Amino acid sequence: MTSNTSSRVLLPSVDVAPNTAHKSTIIWLHGLGDSGDGFAPIAPQLKLDPSLGVKFIFPHAPERAVTINNGMKMRAWYDIKSADMGSRADIEGVLESSEQVKQLIQNEIANGIPAHKIMLIGFSQGGVIALHLGTRFESSLAGIAALSTYMCAPNSLASEKHAANQQTPILCCHGSQDQMVPMSQGKIAYSTLQDNGYNALFKEYPMQHSVCMEEVQDIATFITAQLSK
Repeated sequence: MTSNTSSRVLLPSVDVAPNTAHKSTIIWLHGLGDSGDGFAPIAPQLKLDPSLGVKFIFPHAPERAVTINNGMKMRAWYDIKSADMGSRADIEGVLESSEQVKQLIQNEIANGIPAHKIMLIGFSQGGVIALHLGTRFESSLAGIAALSTYMCAPNSLASEKHAANQQTPILCCHGSQDQMVPMSQGKIAYSTLQDNGYNALFKEYPMQHSVCMEEVQDIATFITAQLSK
């Protein structure tokens, strides 16, 4: 496990290299107040087949003041100005972070990994970015996994989505006991994806705003299915 800080342009990250030839990449985005270090330990827990050659990138969100937390600075993909889900996500921050994650994808492509071997996974705030960017990205990705999250500006998806990822499989996972991001919000995101013709799957777990082992196994199955193609 190494820290990628060699570029002034790319987000700093924790990178987990495969033990075999690098064939595919998963970019995994953390939630509010966390960092790339928070999810890095999940890589070995997925127990992926080494033949997939998966490199993991766990980027660190920039530090910014978060209004809902009394303006405290912390790692966040965007500001949260209100507890109201309808106006929760700061769209300017979502667009800024989406562009930064897009640069990570483009860097992988430039280094020889095709877009259809790159997957976006995001938890909570990170899931918002994964859904927003993944549905609008101009090259077909391997898949998108949105964990315990919601969709920013769902009404804009129909006019902003890119045809390149219209058929990209999307896994939505949510805890039925989630009090941070109610599961109803995850279902709204899922319904919005369905209404827009996406190949989406919704999985529910008896957990709070977290990740459970059953979910990890489902994510591993999803990754394997998409990266084995």
